[in-house]
Amino acid sequence: MLALFLGAMIGHILLLLWLATLGYLFWHLRHVFRLEKWLSEMKAFQPSEGGGIWGEIYYHLYRQQERYRGRKRRLTGFLTRFQELIKAMPDATVVLNTAGEIEWFNDAAEQLLGLRSQDRGQRIENLIRYPAFTTYLQQGNYQEPLAMRSPEWHDMHLSMLIVPYGLEQRLLLARDVTRIHRLEETRRDFVANVSHELRTPLTVINGMVENIADVMAEHPDAHLQRSIDLVQEQARHMTRLVEDLLTLSRLETSQPSAINGVVNVPQMLQQIGDEARALSGARGHDITLMVEESLHLKGDEGQLRSAFSNLISNAVRYTPPGGRIAVRWYQDASGAHFEVADTGIGIAPQHVPRLTERFYRVDSGRSRESGGTGLGLAIVKHILELHDARLSIESTPGKGSTFACHFGLVRVAHPT
Repeated sequence: MLALFLGAMIGHILLLLWLATLGYLFWHLRHVFRLEKWLSEMKAFQPSEGGGIWGEIYYHLYRQQERYRGRKRRLTGFLTRFQELIKAMPDATVVLNTAGEIEWFNDAAEQLLGLRSQDRGQRIENLIRYPAFTTYLQQGNYQEPLAMRSPEWHDMHLSMLIVPYGLEQRLLLARDVTRIHRLEETRRDFVANVSHELRTPLTVINGMVENIADVMAEHPDAHLQRSIDLVQEQARHMTRLVEDLLTLSRLETSQPSAINGVVNVPQMLQQIGDEARALSGARGHDITLMVEESLHLKGDEGQLRSAFSNLISNAVRYTPPGGRIAVRWYQDASGAHFEVADTGIGIAPQHVPRLTERFYRVDSGRSRESGGTGLGLAIVKHILELHDARLSIESTPGKGSTFACHFGLVRVAHPT
């Protein structure tokens, strides 16, 4: 009897334990389903909705959710303010993805570039059909802006700049520089007109001074001779200045040089080298030429001669007597390179970026003594731009300078 009673009691206890376990599992399962629903629907879950261990879980998840929502509100507010700022900018702003497709643009992009809402997702080069812009977009060198006309307004001039950011994404900025362009045109026209007007009277003055100098040779007068020499020197300097201004004016309005004409650069450099030695004269510079005889260049011979001669004559003028001047003309994997290295006085780093500006002088007194006009390097820069080339300058005060012209492979030619 006792055994039967104990067996029945144990059976009831096991049943109760099984029912309790089942109820406990059901309770947990209920909370799991509630949690899954909450997470899937992202509903707010108050900490008081659960007790025990689930209450702790709900509380921590609730706190985490509140922190997340706070960050989301702040980020949303920041993005909203940022978009409002970009929309208010007068410059056109276009966000491009890795494929060059438009993701977003502001109101100014509609006005300056002619973009429309349906253009989102389109490749930018399919909408701005300018070969120069396509080349600028693909080359990946965005240090300098690109000047071009607006695709929407033919009389509007734009300055285009691409700013890389993120993972190969790009920001296209376009600014209306029509007013600046017109002022630059006015300046160029003024300089060209004044230079032309000065050319004739300067020719007359030079002729009269030469006639007076011839008369003075027959009737010497030391005091008058000094005055005549001074007038003659200043007249020649003014003539050189006018000629350089006219040259620069022509270059600024020229189109890129055709690549059909082939220039025998080695022969040209031999001639310029002889002229440089004559210019050096008694100063005794050691001028050496290291030239690849088979390396020619496609371009304008007169312009290239002017650029190369400018750089070599500058080295002669600013290198102390007995100094070395090394001229190199060579080719590597990137293209052709013309290089002039001297052991001259050198240039301080703060002056180097401005050397190609018109009339910029490191030392005005020294430049005047050497006979420079302050336009030589500006002329060189424009000639190189017309030949799809660039100028690099390296200089150390007291040690010397290296001026190099870099031409792309498309400009390289070899005699057959």
